[in-house]
Amino acid sequence: MVAMASVHRPIGAAGWLLDEVATAGRENLDHGHVARYDAKEDADAAGEVELCRDLGLSLGAVVVDAGAGTGQFSLAAAPFCARVVAVDVSPVMVERLHANVESKRLSNVEIVEAGFLSYRHQGQPADLVYSRYALHHLPDFWKAVALARLRQLLRPQGVLRLWDVVYHFEPADAGSRLEAWCSTADTEDRQTSWDRAELEEHVRDEHSTFTWLLEPMMERVGFSIEAADYSDDGIFAKYILRRS
Repeated sequence: MVAMASVHRPIGAAGWLLDEVATAGRENLDHGHVARYDAKEDADAAGEVELCRDLGLSLGAVVVDAGAGTGQFSLAAAPFCARVVAVDVSPVMVERLHANVESKRLSNVEIVEAGFLSYRHQGQPADLVYSRYALHHLPDFWKAVALARLRQLLRPQGVLRLWDVVYHFEPADAGSRLEAWCSTADTEDRQTSWDRAELEEHVRDEHSTFTWLLEPMMERVGFSIEAADYSDDGIFAKYILRRS
């Protein structure tokens, strides 16, 4: 008998819907990785909150943090807005997120275990949607669907701040660019840095795409691209998108 893989779709979801837990990334479902995530990855949450305040984030604002992880941005944004909804599909991340929110005694942060394709927003539309290092877990078809759903969360002229691993180079240069990135890994301390195997796993098993594929998706679903910032190595991109 052939063993069937476990499927984690929301109850009542169509059979064709992507299983977002299965694509969440092996490491994000691993308790050991999640426990050391904050030591490995600094989200520059304070700087991101300042940027978002410059973009209009105010004390009355509603924020959705899509792919919130351990909550670095959610925790930093909470003092500057009325409501933060921290959304993550990984039950392991959500467990850590609960602990982090409780430790800060934040009353305006709500936690929802859901993904880009399954989150159902309630209440006032979001003024800001924030997403960092999460959209790449979806294949390109589902990225477009997810972007359309994120747009629907926002009020008119609301902002999506998106930061991810998005490749800004030509396909012919993929080998040299990706090898150079993987060679930057720290092989000495897996507790506080990413090692080569983890970067290789990202390239091999996850779904980062090219800027010239992702950006038309943004515009097709109804965002205007106000800013696009690419890292010098062509590996990372940061966007400010406005619901048009």
